[in-house]
Amino acid sequence: MSPTPTPADDVLAHTVAVLRGAGCVFAEEEARLLLDAAAAPGDLDRLVRRRVDGEPLEVVLGWAEFCGLRIRVEPGVFVPRRRTRFLVDAAVELAAGRPGAVVVDLCCGTGAIGAAVAARAPGIELSCADVDPAAVRCARRNVGPDARVYEGDLYDALPDALRGRVDVLVVNAPYVPTDEIAMMPPEARDHEPRHALDGGRDGVEVHRRVAAGARAWLAPGGSLLIETSEEQAPLTAQAMKNHGLAAQVATNDEMYSTIVTGTRTNHW
Repeated sequence: MSPTPTPADDVLAHTVAVLRGAGCVFAEEEARLLLDAAAAPGDLDRLVRRRVDGEPLEVVLGWAEFCGLRIRVEPGVFVPRRRTRFLVDAAVELAAGRPGAVVVDLCCGTGAIGAAVAARAPGIELSCADVDPAAVRCARRNVGPDARVYEGDLYDALPDALRGRVDVLVVNAPYVPTDEIAMMPPEARDHEPRHALDGGRDGVEVHRRVAAGARAWLAPGGSLLIETSEEQAPLTAQAMKNHGLAAQVATNDEMYSTIVTGTRTNHW
């Protein structure tokens, strides 16, 4: 005999149906999260309406799960992607090999990458930076009091004391070509800042700027890691080589993620 549905079951079923009708692929999972987030009567309808209108689930909830952490996400700030775990894994491996490593999360957004690296590599000296004041406010809430978060355009944000000392420079800068922004899902295209998505004509304009300045900030043997796409990876790697870094491309098919690592050597 099947159990009698409860009012809570009915609410869940209705919420799932509404989300599924709006095109949410993971409607049941999202419905449960929205139900948990509804603190008072009427909250659920408001949250569901925001999701149906296209807001990213993470913005509606106010947080994103990333590398086992609950990362605060505010409206208008880039939402951390699960595929970026591959970038974190690579950064952690490098930081673990350099005790007390100086790590910089450039173009940090919510600070998710820096927070995840710090959680898995205790003892690092972490700094984060972003050009967007909203992202900087959000990152300061996520990385904790021991990290420093700076506001400014790429390296302009960093204090001179970091110059030549950075062991791991980790970057998730925009890499979507300008003409392809229109083809992105509406929840990203319409609700995340354009500067966090638009990589310029070929998707690597920001990567070139990062690569151009990296050697001056990296410690000897230090590495720059940039998340990119398989299509843009050769261009990102070439940008690093053009500025004296030994570049290597790595792809994780399971996570649909590609990164390029550029290491400062003494040969240039």
